Amino acid sequence: MEHTSEEESEISDSEIDEYKDKIYAQLRLRSQKLKVQYGEKIFRCPFCLGKRKQDYNVKDLLQHASGIGAAQKRKPRVRAAHLALAEYVKNDLGSSLEPSLQLAIVEYKPPKIEQEKFVWPWMGILVNLPADLMDTNFVRESEHMLKSQLSRFRPCEVTILLDSKGQTDHSIIKFAEDWTGFKDALAFENHFIVEQYSKTDWNRRNCKMDDLYGWLARSDDYNSHGTIGEHLRKIGVLKSVGDREHERTERIAHFTRQIEEKNKHLQELELKHNQTAMKLESMMKDKDRMVEEHNEKIRKMQEDARWNSSKIVEDNQRLQQELKTRREQAIRRHKQLEELARKSNIDRAKVEAEKEKNANENVLLDLATLKHKKAREELRQLLKKHEQEKEDAFRRQYKLEEDLTSKQNLEMELAQLRGKLEVMKHMGAEADTTSKEFDKVSEELKEKDEQLEAMESANQALIIVERRTNDELEQAKKELIQGLQQIQVTRSTIGVKRMGVLDEKAFVAACKKKEGNGVSKKNAKYDVEATLVLSKWEDEIKQPDWHPFKVIDVDGQTKEIVREDDEKLQALKEELGQEAHDVVVKALLEMNEYNPSGRYPVPVLWNFKENRRAPLDEAVAYILKQWKASKNKRTYFS
Repeated sequence: MEHTSEEESEISDSEIDEYKDKIYAQLRLRSQKLKVQYGEKIFRCPFCLGKRKQDYNVKDLLQHASGIGAAQKRKPRVRAAHLALAEYVKNDLGSSLEPSLQLAIVEYKPPKIEQEKFVWPWMGILVNLPADLMDTNFVRESEHMLKSQLSRFRPCEVTILLDSKGQTDHSIIKFAEDWTGFKDALAFENHFIVEQYSKTDWNRRNCKMDDLYGWLARSDDYNSHGTIGEHLRKIGVLKSVGDREHERTERIAHFTRQIEEKNKHLQELELKHNQTAMKLESMMKDKDRMVEEHNEKIRKMQEDARWNSSKIVEDNQRLQQELKTRREQAIRRHKQLEELARKSNIDRAKVEAEKEKNANENVLLDLATLKHKKAREELRQLLKKHEQEKEDAFRRQYKLEEDLTSKQNLEMELAQLRGKLEVMKHMGAEADTTSKEFDKVSEELKEKDEQLEAMESANQALIIVERRTNDELEQAKKELIQGLQQIQVTRSTIGVKRMGVLDEKAFVAACKKKEGNGVSKKNAKYDVEATLVLSKWEDEIKQPDWHPFKVIDVDGQTKEIVREDDEKLQALKEELGQEAHDVVVKALLEMNEYNPSGRYPVPVLWNFKENRRAPLDEAVAYILKQWKASKNKRTYFS
């Protein structure tokens, strides 16, 4: 137990020198309270009177005082008192002794610890175990007991060694492998040095056998013969502090390079993520624009359908009113005839004939009325079916757009989750929180993948239905074109035009005009020659090897035009003139627009009044209108 009073207040490190001078002055007074010398060669530490070892010679007392004064783990008050004692021994007791007994005070030069070899992992050695720890039947319990006694040095493991005779006399103390473990190992060794139970003390022939001796395992212990050396070589290696520092520097450099590589990879991932996000944003904008255009087209189609429906209803009402008016006229005529028949019997046969004619006319009107009602009902059913089909098509289109939007949103979420997952993979999972978040993101990504797969299956089914509908519309369009080709009439607003065919009249007229020096000639010779030239150029424009086109950029969009410097076209222009050249160029442009791969004429629906291609719904509406007009005409005048 230390001599300092517990009631006195503790001092700080900055007050050590001041307190040391105060204690030194008290020691020089040689008071009984701080008595040091008890005989000619017997000395005691006045601050450690409760220790087992109390009697020292002057040299050992100096070593004891200097060791405790340099121990950083001691309290500042204890260190200051022992520093004052060391100074008192050197200055006062050393000068009072005989010259032969005076202390040779040599400056302490510690060895270069960076080059000294230690056993790593850091290990301490304990010898001279007490009898209560040497029972071979309770080795485990003895190790736990010894570990608890050394708990202030924070040992990781305590191993009691058995020699060849099965006796226990040594123990290996294993410390942590890092610098904290090395600091604990040094504190372990310093404790035994201060208490004079170090390796040096153990190696003395007159060592005391009353307590444990301990020290830090070094190269001489590692290379020694016996149980200790074999155990150290089995579980450890020799390393200096410099080696460990070099390894630490290399690990730091390695981890620094890894961090730099991961940061670089993380930046690349962030760049890819930003690029993907920009692409997705652009796709969403394009999708919104396409949806808006489609909705506008649907609204226009609905307005046209409502206008056509209202017009058909108005025509039906007008026709019904005309039928009603004609019936009223027939009834009035019948009454007039009956009145005339009552007033006069003249020309009764003529009146009967008129009555019969009038009756027949009434029967025809009744039949026309029934037919009109039937046609009106059929038309109503047809319009209802047409509206239902439009609504179904609109619903399918809306469903496809909705599924497309959901799919794009889901793909965006998946891209973000995959980017986040990739970042977490490269950041590593040092903590439980990061690991849990990693598992959560992985599970969420798995659920999103399943949703995307289900949505793609549903979307694929809708696409198949849409393709089937488009195929049916295309087949209906082909049948309509075939029907119109069979009943093609002149001066029709909508009909069939064969695209990529030379205009025979214009081409022949241009040829005859060129042959006749600018004047159109009506001659059989010219007709035959023009027909032959026409046949030749019809074959030319069908040749797939001839491609007199070039691509230009117009307002950011590519467009194909005819090359003016084409050799065949230049020769045609020189031979037959500009008009024949323009007829061939027009046919080439039509062929390249409507059938560039087949290079043969194709029939299309055409609005001859506005000189443009006619959509399918416009052609059907026109044909239905013409059919109704011709039907009404046959009904009234047949």
